[in-house]
Amino acid sequence: MRKRRAPARGRVETLTVTSRALAGNRLGDPSIRELPVYLPPGYDDSKQRYPVLFCLAGFTGSGPSHLAWKGWGESLPERLDRLIGAGAMGPTIVALPECFTRLGGSQYINSSVCGRYDDYLVEELVPLVDATFRTKEGRAHRGVLGKSSGGFGAIVQAMLHPDVWGAAACHSGDSYFEFCFLSDFPKGLNVINRAGGVAQFLEQFARKPKHSQGEVHAIMHLAMAACFDPQPGHPDGFELPVDLHTGKLIEERWANWLRWDPVRMIPNHLAALRSLKLLYVDCGDRDQYHLHYGARQMRDALTRGRVKHVYEEFPDNHSAIGYRMDVSLPQLWAALR
Repeated sequence: MRKRRAPARGRVETLTVTSRALAGNRLGDPSIRELPVYLPPGYDDSKQRYPVLFCLAGFTGSGPSHLAWKGWGESLPERLDRLIGAGAMGPTIVALPECFTRLGGSQYINSSVCGRYDDYLVEELVPLVDATFRTKEGRAHRGVLGKSSGGFGAIVQAMLHPDVWGAAACHSGDSYFEFCFLSDFPKGLNVINRAGGVAQFLEQFARKPKHSQGEVHAIMHLAMAACFDPQPGHPDGFELPVDLHTGKLIEERWANWLRWDPVRMIPNHLAALRSLKLLYVDCGDRDQYHLHYGARQMRDALTRGRVKHVYEEFPDNHSAIGYRMDVSLPQLWAALR
């Protein structure tokens, strides 16, 4: 019996980026970052130019995490090698930005507290990749995708920068904040109050070698506050949109969060979304963060706004759904080639 030939392998080249956009951020996070870039099989033996994708990691994740070995699974380069080798998609350059913060994530937007991660991505990384590798330059050949907070980043980037991105894929992206964040606040408040407050919680969190799920959820809430509602004059740089003691909603603070909810953003960015060559949105139908409800509302908003899109629900939750890229990556390549 003839053995199946292994697919040709691409390679990963890592750039070092000294960022002006991230310099001097209040959290003290580094402004020198690594940018892994996947180069497809045949890149070194040709003069061909390739479409390029930027893959955004979810909360607590980072670009380099896509390179990690996985039991019973694939790293992203292995997935790309397989899809390209099988002819499901053509050769593509894929950049993996490192946008982690001390609070666990950046949401890929500008914050006076976390740092200017939108500017970092659009003004520094995109030009760097175009200048360093043989990309097909221009938004018609450039796309962005991600899962969870990365999915949020992908669709928000597509809305804010239609001159940069020609296609986007949002896998289980943060949306409909009343369900995915507000409903989870009581658990986070319990953890923060047990620590004695926000500053004490962050100090304890930084010292611990291991964090509980409740602690990770609590720091996620603080990270979202720092991203969506930064307050440089506040001692902590931000505050939650609920009273720490009573849990009462602080309407002014919460309104700043809601301005970043994709469900609410879509009607204000219809022209940008209509200009995309592909907008792909999916979500598991039993997502434990209730994101399938937000995904359905995004679908409805896109339909009302006459935005052409692909929408899919699949029978799964929020965890370990990297396999959904087998669906989105070929569609992105077909749109951008």
